[in-house]
Amino acid sequence: MTEILGSPNGAGRRVCVIASQFNVMVTERLLEGALNTLLERGVSRESIDVVRVPGAWELPVAAAGATAAGGYDAIVAVGCVIRGETEHFERVSRAAVDGLMKVQNDTGIPIGLGVLTPHDLKQALARAGGEVGHAGVQAAEAALEMAEVLGRLKGAT
Repeated sequence: MTEILGSPNGAGRRVCVIASQFNVMVTERLLEGALNTLLERGVSRESIDVVRVPGAWELPVAAAGATAAGGYDAIVAVGCVIRGETEHFERVSRAAVDGLMKVQNDTGIPIGLGVLTPHDLKQALARAGGEVGHAGVQAAEAALEMAEVLGRLKGAT
């Protein structure tokens, strides 16, 4: 029996981090956590590109653009859609997450999902480096781990 595992090792990897600018108080924390994690895990500063988009709605098209540009081993997407009083929350959050999943599945480039969908700002901050954890860190680690897993499945590492 063979077991294939990955680790969040970024040495030699090129990563695109796509950050929503909407709910910037939260997304800047997510971005900072993701960038720090990538650097701590061995991705060189020169091998990280940061793409800023208006909101979570635009994350999938930016991810598709990054994969089309080529050269990335992984993508990290960070954003925050806070529940409001209308259906807008449901539509935007679902479209962002489903769109990112589609890009990942269509291209084989792993996307670390750091898109928060909290009920309020307090919940968002708790998940952006607060008492509940750090979704930016987790997304960066997941992207690197999946890049290694996929490489091993292809026999490349």
